[in-house]
Amino acid sequence: MASLDRVKVLVLGDSGVGKSSLVHLLCQNQVLGNPSWTVGCSVDVRVQDYKEGTPEEKTYYIELWDVGGSVGSASSVKSTRAVFYNSVNGIILVHDLTNKKSSQNLYRWSLEALNKDSSPTGVIVSNGDYDREQFAENPVPLLLIGTKFDQIPENKRNEVLTRTAFLSEDFNAEEINLDSTNPRYLAAGTSNAVKLSRFFDKVIEKRYFTRDPSQMTGFTDRKRFNFKSLHYD
Repeated sequence: MASLDRVKVLVLGDSGVGKSSLVHLLCQNQVLGNPSWTVGCSVDVRVQDYKEGTPEEKTYYIELWDVGGSVGSASSVKSTRAVFYNSVNGIILVHDLTNKKSSQNLYRWSLEALNKDSSPTGVIVSNGDYDREQFAENPVPLLLIGTKFDQIPENKRNEVLTRTAFLSEDFNAEEINLDSTNPRYLAAGTSNAVKLSRFFDKVIEKRYFTRDPSQMTGFTDRKRFNFKSLHYD
């Protein structure tokens, strides 16, 4: 295949939420048969047709960097992970819909990535107000993906989806909920597939077509982000 321009997208979330299965599905359009724990970082590539079906259509590589570990890791581990956070063009935040803690920890994952020179151990989780304006100003496109949708009991789905809607609003990001063991959730023409394509197009747009030089190379020289207070009922 001819050389293509590429963008770098981080895939972040707690261990066990299904990041590796998700990345395999996104890149290979196949279910990952025997997923294993990711040590360090694993990279896979997806081909994306930017503005498909228009005169501006162009093919790009999307590098998906599946970062292993947990937000509770020692500072030395976090320091090692910081290497992966350089020159990033987009972030996919992944949580397990059956595990509320994994959703809550996305705030800390995002802080670690957006402030790669700081340790997010002082994040406050309360019922107070969350400062959404900070992500409204964030130049790095975000996408929220909830996994294991099939494992949510029918009588709990409305409650879970309401909670994820607030999460999506906090991050100023679209949300996709799916089962990584079932490709139909990302089938062509579905709302999930449209959201995914729109996100990748936005990442490409920011990287190659923005006029703001500070947004051209990811967030290497970005401003620091801080949370006043995070709510998670």
